[in-house]
Amino acid sequence: MQVLPYLIAAYVFLTGCYGLATSRNLIHAVGCLSVCQVSTYILLLAVGYRSGGTAPVFSDIKPGTRPLVDPVVQALTLTDIVVGATVTALLLALVLQIVKRHGTLDPDELRELRG
Repeated sequence: MQVLPYLIAAYVFLTGCYGLATSRNLIHAVGCLSVCQVSTYILLLAVGYRSGGTAPVFSDIKPGTRPLVDPVVQALTLTDIVVGATVTALLLALVLQIVKRHGTLDPDELRELRG
């Protein structure tokens, strides 16, 4: 099994976490969360990959002649993309509301949110 996709997924995730931890802008923080989400796409596709595998939807392939790629993992990745886009849109809408109400994108300047 190849280790490179798992290392790339870990690197992309850690890059997104580093950007999130050092962010001084709410829009940048939402973008960093999206980068963390992309690492899950890479991880899911790495789990479902088979060397020399083909799509399981072809009817001319005899069973057992070639390895097939798992379609469930591809469906989960597509679902993950849709959910990620929805969450990103929701977070950006919340950032717009924060800018309208408080007039800043800096999370340190949001005094009313501190407990």
